[in-house]
Amino acid sequence: MSLHQHESSYRMVPLDEAHQIVAAHITALPAETVSSLTAVGRVLAEDVFATENVPDIIKSLVDGYAVRTADGMCERQVVAEVTAGSTFDAPLLPGTAVRIMTGAPVPPGADAVVMFEDTEEQSGQLRVHTPIAPGAHMQTVGQDIAQGQQILARGTTLGPPEIGLLAALGQTQVNVYRRPRVAILATGDEVVEPDAPRMVGQVRDSNRYALLAAVHEAGAEGLSLGIARDDVQVQRDAILQAIVQADMLITSGGISLGTRDLIKPLVAELGIIHFGRVAFKPGKPTFFATVDRPAQAPFLVFGMPGFPVSSLVVFEMFVRPTLRRLQGDTSPERPRVRVTLLEPIRTTSDRPEYQRTQIAWHAGQLVARSTGLQSSTRLLSLRGANGLLVLAPGIHEYPIGTEVEALLTGPLLVDHDRIL
Repeated sequence: MSLHQHESSYRMVPLDEAHQIVAAHITALPAETVSSLTAVGRVLAEDVFATENVPDIIKSLVDGYAVRTADGMCERQVVAEVTAGSTFDAPLLPGTAVRIMTGAPVPPGADAVVMFEDTEEQSGQLRVHTPIAPGAHMQTVGQDIAQGQQILARGTTLGPPEIGLLAALGQTQVNVYRRPRVAILATGDEVVEPDAPRMVGQVRDSNRYALLAAVHEAGAEGLSLGIARDDVQVQRDAILQAIVQADMLITSGGISLGTRDLIKPLVAELGIIHFGRVAFKPGKPTFFATVDRPAQAPFLVFGMPGFPVSSLVVFEMFVRPTLRRLQGDTSPERPRVRVTLLEPIRTTSDRPEYQRTQIAWHAGQLVARSTGLQSSTRLLSLRGANGLLVLAPGIHEYPIGTEVEALLTGPLLVDHDRIL
């Protein structure tokens, strides 16, 4: 069969259907055991339960005096001082108090702690200026975490609080899903390395490096396969290398209708292309394929357009959620929000369009402004963008003040940013 396959042989798949097709072929990668102390960004492969109480003894929450509330407002004799990390096992007798520091164990018999600010001590005698309620300023056993309590659920992405919880419980090993290994291949005789001499008409390879960064941001491991010139054997060898070394291949360029667009037919020889065109802009020629491997999960292939904006938008729409699912993330999608336009927006596409935007919280609502010319070649339209406007197909004029849906891809801006 000829390696060149006409684009029109692939049905134009609606965006929702394309998402469903991809999701149907994704299962989380196997789990591995890693140090919980350095597992930030990893996704738990199991529920985690507390193996002990936190705290394991009754402790003071303030600097002050441990007292018996039954003594009321009477003067008390200060008989000792206890600090965090020390012990004081003698029971507190009526009419006595113990000077105590934050985090120190409360002596047996004491049922409250009164703050220094509410007392006066002279010559070892303590006067209390305010009434004391039982249990005041005391941390009870298991108050923070109870032994046997589920503290983290499978599918949780580990951040600073989760790492702290695991450390607090002495759980220094944790089972997490393996990070996907993603091979990235640029194609085209016209593509050169960013630091290489560039002849007239050639383009520097921005896609591969932007995609490597995006893969890293999504929690996966990137593997650069370099630039494959427009040669059947060179590109076939690169694809076969990726199948051996990685879980997924992302290709950049070589997927349209031209006679030198070789990637789609090459992948079709090795596996199954589940869709070859998607009804959205930018990124219509995007394809998704799987290649079966003995005793392994199917190898995933995403073919992306060569235009840099299309490449990164396709990554947001398809690849990033896939990478999060492979890592066991139970919420792999970016949040969708409603935004109010700060300027008019025009569309002319016959497909749903995803325009780059800046989104900010202002005067009690989310507002959005375009990043300028929305050409698929203009990387500047992604600089500073933290969202994608979801715009209906057809010729539409969206005036100022229109509310539209948006995909939130980054942190919200605030009023003083240049969006306003």
